Amino acid sequence: MVRTGRRGLTRTTVLGAILVLFGISLSVVALAWIDPAASAALGVATLGRVNLSVRTSLAIIGFLCCLGGAPAFPPKLHRFARFTLVPAALLAVLAMLIAAASGRSLDLVGVMKASLRMSTPIALGVLAGIWCERSAVINIAIEGMMLSSAAFGFGFFLWSGNIWLGVLAAILTGGVMALLHAVLSITFKTDQIISGTAINILAVGASGFLRRAYLVKAYFVGETLPIVRIPFLSKIPVIGTLFFEHQPIVYCMIILLIATHIILFYTRWGLRTRAVGEHPLAADTVGINVIRTRYINVIIGGLIAGLAGAWFSLETVGSFEDLMTRGKGFIALAAMIFGNWNPFGGFLGSLLFASADAIQIKLEIIGVTIPPQFFDMTPYIVTMIVLAGLIGRTTPPAADGKPYEKQ
Repeated sequence: MVRTGRRGLTRTTVLGAILVLFGISLSVVALAWIDPAASAALGVATLGRVNLSVRTSLAIIGFLCCLGGAPAFPPKLHRFARFTLVPAALLAVLAMLIAAASGRSLDLVGVMKASLRMSTPIALGVLAGIWCERSAVINIAIEGMMLSSAAFGFGFFLWSGNIWLGVLAAILTGGVMALLHAVLSITFKTDQIISGTAINILAVGASGFLRRAYLVKAYFVGETLPIVRIPFLSKIPVIGTLFFEHQPIVYCMIILLIATHIILFYTRWGLRTRAVGEHPLAADTVGINVIRTRYINVIIGGLIAGLAGAWFSLETVGSFEDLMTRGKGFIALAAMIFGNWNPFGGFLGSLLFASADAIQIKLEIIGVTIPPQFFDMTPYIVTMIVLAGLIGRTTPPAADGKPYEKQ
């Protein structure tokens, strides 16, 4: 077969075209319509605030976006485009922040820190999904596991008076919901999508009943997990503020992210999990207990989703509200697909989605006059764009969603 060397319209080419058009438009608008005297103050933690000329900054960023998108077109440079498209996309986000902060002051490091904090439940949901789906069990019940864990963790905290016992109760609640999903989908071989949907519906009803029956008298407590500043490391400029001044579940997310990657790709258990997810019959032939492996992985995923639920009620607001997870479990599934079922790839996806929320909050604080409904729908718009056109072709585990019948 003779290859013609012709390239179709690829995802990389489309992204490159978008960035080039964005860069040209940004530079033209900046030079033609923005007041040369307009400035924006960006805070950079302990380094103070940097005053930037909005017109000059946007023109330069527009030029850099064009440079970043250009390698997506020549065939010889096409493979290097992945290294230029991401920085160019980040510069495009920075340009929007500078434009929004015109005449105001915006804490740039604060936006990044908030993005990391708000990515925590999504990233934990990603890890929960990866543990399940790497062993070939589809888990769309992450949302329900989070919601029920947020409710019952907060309820146990009220009953016991100990917030750490509340966190433990939230984790165990996630494990119980995952056990239910495992029994339905692995033992009884029900459709895994239907099983997950049923758990989501059950979580909405159970958490709503708990709040109305028992939590309504103590709707808001206000006590949350404390901020833990890591000695010495938290004093490092910028990096210390970003990574070492957080509440415990944020640190747990980072630890679980690293541990999940190591276990899945560098241990015997991880090899067995991936074998069960790719070819369960072959795994069974060499002595791997497929059913037990799937049960353990699904329950581990549920425990992690339970920790994500604790983030909502016990680390963030100190209360419980109906549907307070606001679809973060489903966004976690999108981030997992974005990351191609890889922990670090999924974490980058969670940062992408969380940054939309973080930017929304910061812009509202500095008084940017944009309708709040636009801010509310931004994370979901980002989700649809990413799923529809940015992630390209992804490859789930080969046996994902297929019940196993022992031969």
